[in-house]
Amino acid sequence: MNEAVMYAKYNQAGNKAIFGLLDKLSSDEREKDRGSFYGSLSGLFRHVMGGTRFFLGMYKAALSGNAAALKAISAIETLPKFPEGALSETQWKELQSAATAIDAAYIAMAEALNESDLSLPVKIEWYGGNPASVPLSFMLSQLVVHNTHHRGQISQILDSLKIDNDYSGIDVSFV
Repeated sequence: MNEAVMYAKYNQAGNKAIFGLLDKLSSDEREKDRGSFYGSLSGLFRHVMGGTRFFLGMYKAALSGNAAALKAISAIETLPKFPEGALSETQWKELQSAATAIDAAYIAMAEALNESDLSLPVKIEWYGGNPASVPLSFMLSQLVVHNTHHRGQISQILDSLKIDNDYSGIDVSFV
């Protein structure tokens, strides 16, 4: 298995674990402002999922020659955007469905990649235009780092609430 698939499956497992933990909390506990940049636990989780969606969308132009990867990414384009502010219980459950679809799309895209795809240029609009693009392999790493960072914030909040959590390791079966 290639590393992109391993990290996509790691991402999915972490998101499932977090959703399972947060789903046990009351809506008030999930939505309470915890002082993070994204406010609540729900806000942090929405940011992880929104970030994954954003990164996958960035990859689309670079992967224009890989029909299977494009199909995987396109599968999430019709999902509703995540609302700002507190979520109702219905919206929370809709977020779970969206998270499942986004993680599945990420894995399917990763499975469709070949070695030459990893060097394809992905256009970026940060770093002041220098560089204007970076290899897909770099952006795949950025996605992993981004999500790990924000899942770490969730972990710290859960720790402060004395809620056991451990979703940091990569399952050996993903290798």
